[in-house]
Amino acid sequence: MKAAVVQAFGEPLVIEERPDPEPGPGQVRIRVEASGLCHTDIHAAHGDWPVKPNPPFVPGHEGVGLIEALGTGVTHLALGQRVAVPWLGSACGRCEHCLSGWETLCEEQVNTGYGCDGAYAEKMLARADFAQPVPDGISPLDAAPLTCAGVTTYKALKVAQVGPAQVVAISGVGGLGHLAVQYAKIAGATVAAIDVTDEKLELASELGADLVIDARTHDPAEVLKRFGGAHAAIALAVDEAAFSAVYGGLRRGGKLVMVALPAHGTIQVPIFDTVLNGTSVIGSIVGTRQDLTEVLELHAAGRTRVVRESRPLVSVNESIDEVLRGHVKARIVFDFNEGR
Repeated sequence: MKAAVVQAFGEPLVIEERPDPEPGPGQVRIRVEASGLCHTDIHAAHGDWPVKPNPPFVPGHEGVGLIEALGTGVTHLALGQRVAVPWLGSACGRCEHCLSGWETLCEEQVNTGYGCDGAYAEKMLARADFAQPVPDGISPLDAAPLTCAGVTTYKALKVAQVGPAQVVAISGVGGLGHLAVQYAKIAGATVAAIDVTDEKLELASELGADLVIDARTHDPAEVLKRFGGAHAAIALAVDEAAFSAVYGGLRRGGKLVMVALPAHGTIQVPIFDTVLNGTSVIGSIVGTRQDLTEVLELHAAGRTRVVRESRPLVSVNESIDEVLRGHVKARIVFDFNEGR
């Protein structure tokens, strides 16, 4: 099988020929049909974060494909079944976080494409209990971005407790943000979308945003304050200044939900204003298996639209460059059926 491998941090990925992996107990082998390119994959390949993966490794945590081999003990999945493999590759199932519905906080979790080989390969292994069945009728090219970009923003809006008639700011309308706009609208919110490119602002309007803010020409905080301030701001732009900008646009009791992870990123939170205004600054990391089930069900019901561009895996390095230059409208998805 072919796989795109990180041999060393900061170096171009190498397309290698590798033997098909054999599933162990509780695992399945998947013939990958599609894999989304998430900014986290780029951080992994560059070794940007304090806890680093160990090269050589195969990135990719938006993998979707068909099961072609079952490890011993796997009885709830079937050969030929389509599944999605998210960032949360496994968790212990025993700690207080797992038992209270917060498995994404498990300290023993293993992350796909980071702590184990991921989906930038024609075939991959996954823990059967964390391989999510994909409902009939969903294209694997759509399911791939939903597996991370979708479930991450869906969870962030849950964490923010977004409800009808609230004002929600979506900072960054890209692979994650275009889905966040849609989930906020489903929740009944008034959506303010913030970005710095005409194409993405137009996309936000097309997807139902009630207000679009061009951060190149307007201060997002000032604009949001004219509308009473945001009840919640979902920070998806990989830029420290963007976090501070939307924090300043919160109303009293508002919540800043931090999702994007700029390398070495920090923000300054004014203590006086935070205390007097009763504002909250919250981190939100991906979503649980139940969250992903709901995301896929919403898409199967026709409630969401995935904006994507498909590419062959051999274009992985050029695709990463495009993302870093901000030239991608929403999500790049590697299509493994091209050429098969």
